[in-house]
Amino acid sequence: MPKTIRELADELKVSKQTIQYHYQRLPTKNQQKDSQGKNMISLTAERIIRDKVAKPLVAKDQQIGSKKATKDSKENNELIFTLRREIEELKYQLDKQLATKDQQISSKDRQIDHLTKLIDQQQRLQLTPYLVVIQPTITNSRCHLFAQKNLLPYNSQFYMPTS
Repeated sequence: MPKTIRELADELKVSKQTIQYHYQRLPTKNQQKDSQGKNMISLTAERIIRDKVAKPLVAKDQQIGSKKATKDSKENNELIFTLRREIEELKYQLDKQLATKDQQISSKDRQIDHLTKLIDQQQRLQLTPYLVVIQPTITNSRCHLFAQKNLLPYNSQFYMPTS
């Protein structure tokens, strides 16, 4: 069923002038008028006009899409730059925290070594009264050994007094 210029314009979402322009450039055999003299668009004419109107709309959409893509591209670049900057900042903070943790661990290692030495000293001091010291004495050409309980200095393993 033939359509009017207004109906086709509304359907294609373009102005009546656009449809009128393309209608006037159709071959005469595709142009029709109704009994009142209004321009009517046949199915063949409708296909031709749709093809002509649809192509510029696609091109216009591509231009809009291109502008939008450029804008999106700029926004994406800014976002990428911001994210990279944040990543660098986080890496710096992480390195800083790791260095602090390394210092703390080294400090704890030194404390553990010191406490280990103190425990060793304490154990030696507790065992010292129970060490038996052998002290040689010479009487009547014989060598006698007798045991004497003695407190030894810290680093001494054997205590041999010279007399």
